[in-house]
Amino acid sequence: MYTMTPFEKKHFDLLNAFHDFENDFFAGTGLSSCKVDVRDEGDKFVMEAELPGFEKDEIHLDVEDDCLKLSAEHHADSEDKDEQKHYIRKERSDISYQRSFDLTGIDAEKLDAEYKNGILYITLPKQQPETPTSKRLEIK
Repeated sequence: MYTMTPFEKKHFDLLNAFHDFENDFFAGTGLSSCKVDVRDEGDKFVMEAELPGFEKDEIHLDVEDDCLKLSAEHHADSEDKDEQKHYIRKERSDISYQRSFDLTGIDAEKLDAEYKNGILYITLPKQQPETPTSKRLEIK
């Protein structure tokens, strides 16, 4: 349990201990997940996924059957060029995210994605119901 504050507040010790345990337990496992918001805009859904610190080429979107798979993998620069670095704490490391989303009712052919300022925006157009066609049969 490391802290950068020069003093400890006794009433925060239990909360800090749990927070540190949670961070240490999941650190570097790739089990953490990116946060996602989904808005319904009538004829489409717009998904916003937080992926701060990732480059666009580290993010992948794949459509398989009725499933959208979002994956992102970032490798921190672990090469120490200066042997005299004296880290007190080093939290940046390799990280990866994977999420899957059901595309039932979505027109998967018209998906669109844009990555801007650490947020991935995915436009998911809703499938339009097929309008029944009518025709008159000629009687022979």
